[in-house]
Amino acid sequence: MKVFEHKWASAIAGAVLGVALAGSQAVAQSPDQATAKPEQKQFDDWQVRCSTAPSPNPCDMFQELANPQQRNQRVMAILIAYVPSMDRYELRVAVPLGVSIPKGLTLQTDTYTSPVLRYRNCDRDGCYVDVGVDKSLIEGLANSSPAGKAKVNITGDNAAKSVGIPFYLKGFAAAHDDMVSEAKAKAKPVSQGNAPAPAAPAH
Repeated sequence: MKVFEHKWASAIAGAVLGVALAGSQAVAQSPDQATAKPEQKQFDDWQVRCSTAPSPNPCDMFQELANPQQRNQRVMAILIAYVPSMDRYELRVAVPLGVSIPKGLTLQTDTYTSPVLRYRNCDRDGCYVDVGVDKSLIEGLANSSPAGKAKVNITGDNAAKSVGIPFYLKGFAAAHDDMVSEAKAKAKPVSQGNAPAPAAPAH
């Protein structure tokens, strides 16, 4: 988990009570599946995780940002999952409360800016983007310099300008390639209506 620099903490004052990615309905699992820990690998600033339960999208990659001024509670999280059967990606971004819902957010690097991504829902922990994306967004991030600047641009309810929450690209391309390879090897169909969404990063 990356440390959230104090200068950014002051820029989005009152940051969060612990941002978590939006939860989804759990799939019925056996006790062994429910307690089994996912397989996890570290690629510099990114982690790849694969579930041991049958799933059409068993693997994801994610990064979390913590604020040391708030007992290392999470300020932002990005999760990307790959669905081999559809050759598509699912993107989830968690940000603090108090954002302007109509304005959405963007992901920006030195060489790439995503389309506006719309929030799906908010709860007491934060607001969440949860959307299917095509390869162009993933390639835009993967082709950006690992040493370059990257940020999630959010706008507050009463703010005229957006604020950028930094994230890090070192290891992104390697994590992506590993996630896709593992997902293709491990993906299994499940009954319609029971397909699990990628799990949120663990506390």
